[in-house]
Amino acid sequence: MPLADPATLRWRGVGNAAASLVYAFLIAPSLIVIPLSFGTGRELVFPPRGFSLAFYAEYFHTSTWMMTTAQSLLVASCSTALACCLGFAAAYALIRCSFPGKRWVNVVLLSPVMVPAITVALGSYLYFSTIHLAPTPGLILAHAVHTTPFIMVTVMAGLRAVDSRLETAAIIMGAGWLTVLRRVILPLVRPALLAGAMFAFLISFDEVVIAYFVTDSATQTLPVKMYSSIQWEVSPVIAAISTLLTVLSLVVCVAGAGFAKPAAAG
Repeated sequence: MPLADPATLRWRGVGNAAASLVYAFLIAPSLIVIPLSFGTGRELVFPPRGFSLAFYAEYFHTSTWMMTTAQSLLVASCSTALACCLGFAAAYALIRCSFPGKRWVNVVLLSPVMVPAITVALGSYLYFSTIHLAPTPGLILAHAVHTTPFIMVTVMAGLRAVDSRLETAAIIMGAGWLTVLRRVILPLVRPALLAGAMFAFLISFDEVVIAYFVTDSATQTLPVKMYSSIQWEVSPVIAAISTLLTVLSLVVCVAGAGFAKPAAAG
């Protein structure tokens, strides 16, 4: 392999440095919150004047924060489970089946990603209020619709790497459809499905626009509670919660990438 000339290496270094500066500029606002969460007093001051875990203790010992966190966990878990079922079924049909209008069906199923969240939020609010659906089930359905495309994309990528002849061989050997699904298809696409489920859970847990429209004061999620707190008061507890959410996002992204690697390798 020929070595690159010095001018190419120089410009490559300049490009890498510029990209690093852009990434640092984008990440800096998220990282600044971390030292703020260990500050003291009742004001958000950077750099912090001292070191304390008081904001974290206040978060874990305040019932309203814990109730909204539990609500977010409930909604994210239920919507992710529903999105996994819908996303897997849609992905399998689009990859393994041929039918008229397949391309348009694919576009329609992926449309929640392309439609602005505020549009989905307003439509969900108007529809669920018309049919008098309770806020929590309504938010679960809305988040399931919002996150299903992400699971579809990962599962479709996993299915493309799986030889369809394995399913045919299992059927020829006498296995029923449910057996093929449970013993052949799901084990092979499990990494992709888990990766999509983790990202769907994170998206649902952090989502604020749809939740703000659909929920009420008794069923607030954690992001909605944080948004409301910023509107009416700048509580330093928000810095601690933001740090915890940043750590959660990092863990989910690393784990999701780890699950996606076996699927790509397969």
